[in-house]
Amino acid sequence: MAVNQTAALKVGLCLLGLCLFGYIVGPPLYWHFMEGLVAFSHISNTCPPYLCDCSSQPLLTIPKAYKYGQAIDLYTQTIELNSQNAVYWANRSLAHTKLEEYGSAIQDATKAIEVDPKYLKAKKLASQYQKEAEKCNSGMETCEEVREKAEEALPAQMKLTAMWEIRASRLRRRR
Repeated sequence: MAVNQTAALKVGLCLLGLCLFGYIVGPPLYWHFMEGLVAFSHISNTCPPYLCDCSSQPLLTIPKAYKYGQAIDLYTQTIELNSQNAVYWANRSLAHTKLEEYGSAIQDATKAIEVDPKYLKAKKLASQYQKEAEKCNSGMETCEEVREKAEEALPAQMKLTAMWEIRASRLRRRR
């Protein structure tokens, strides 16, 4: 009876091994076999593949400048109807910044603060725009300083260049 149990156990383990082997190796073999059949058969019942030459761009693209310009126009009309709403002023200010119109953005943010001094978004926008304007002004000042120093150094540089040109021409004459 023990011999029958060990034989049954061996047969069971062999079957389990074959099942695992088929589970692991079966799908790749199936797909390779199917690819071979398709390549072997010259008759194809399927339609030819459609090659899409569509771009990834949407059909209708609206430039950002147009969107923000239109938003500014709409907020202007809304402000004409109700100029005592700080949200409208702040949103138009934000649209101006998207178009890099910082002067108008600062004016609208300041007006939003005048309309509602407790409106935090307007205060944040105004301080942010002031910081950007200050960065721009300091950058312009730095640029002006560098330009002035370059203008001051130009005559000395021209004298040095002239001296080297004279020296080079003398050396060419000697040869």
